[in-house]
Amino acid sequence: MSRIATMSYPAHTKIVIKTGQVVPLALLALLSGTAIIGTVPIFVRLSELGPTATGFWRLGLALPLLWLWLACANSDEPQPHRLAKGNKYLWLFVAGVCLAGDVTLFNQALESTSVTNATLLINTFPVFVAIGAWMLFGERITPGFVMGLSIALAGAAILVGSTFSVSLENILGDGLALSAAVLTAGFTLGMKQIRSYFSVSVGLAGSGTVTGLVLLMLSGLFGESLIPTSLSGWLPLLGLALISHIGGQSLITYALAYLPASSASICYLMQPVVAAVLAWVILQEPLGAWQAVGGAIVLGGITLAQRSRHLS
Repeated sequence: MSRIATMSYPAHTKIVIKTGQVVPLALLALLSGTAIIGTVPIFVRLSELGPTATGFWRLGLALPLLWLWLACANSDEPQPHRLAKGNKYLWLFVAGVCLAGDVTLFNQALESTSVTNATLLINTFPVFVAIGAWMLFGERITPGFVMGLSIALAGAAILVGSTFSVSLENILGDGLALSAAVLTAGFTLGMKQIRSYFSVSVGLAGSGTVTGLVLLMLSGLFGESLIPTSLSGWLPLLGLALISHIGGQSLITYALAYLPASSASICYLMQPVVAAVLAWVILQEPLGAWQAVGGAIVLGGITLAQRSRHLS
């Protein structure tokens, strides 16, 4: 029998949420969203523009539709809880800046270290999310979750390859990738807090506007061209905006209202699995046996972590 949760909303709103039904739906949305977000590296690789300019168009092309969605949405849409503290509009700014910093630092890291190092280090961000969620939201970190996270990270290490190296030559890029992981965690925690106040449309349109403006300024600062040289050059940018951001990020943002931030973050480790499969199918990049093993280990770790949350 599903448990019934009664929550406080404005006087004119009377809502009853059956958490036994909502949480499985939220988990499905989260898993689907993280799988869709796994398309980001493919579209970035296909883009004619520089990495920061490409990141800008991910928001620039998505924002008109996000603001249209917001205009058409019910402004009285209730949220699952209103327990967050502090300036609610500040969280829109925090999440937007964190995402812009994440995109910028990770793309710069790729210029200063190996792809393997950068990919592995940024995928450590669920560790920072778990710590932040414990400190900010009081989320429990169970032994089963820690074990599942450790297994998933080990699988990610196998998946991205065996060429990870530690050297003074890579130290700058490695530091940038690790900093990007911290900002990715900040974005996840910020969106979790935003969903305590706002609907999906408000959260995405508000934080996305901040991200787009910051990336636009950084693109100019780095001297990157903003206009593709061919009509087909817009296709990867449209894919980033419509499929990756609106499609994937909206599902993840919806789920964050109903699931612990740490539990949600570990599902992001599906991204390198999806990216590896798509790179094999679309870009004809080889997918070896060890990568398949690594992907299976990632999925096993995610499953263990989610089960430990459900049983705790």
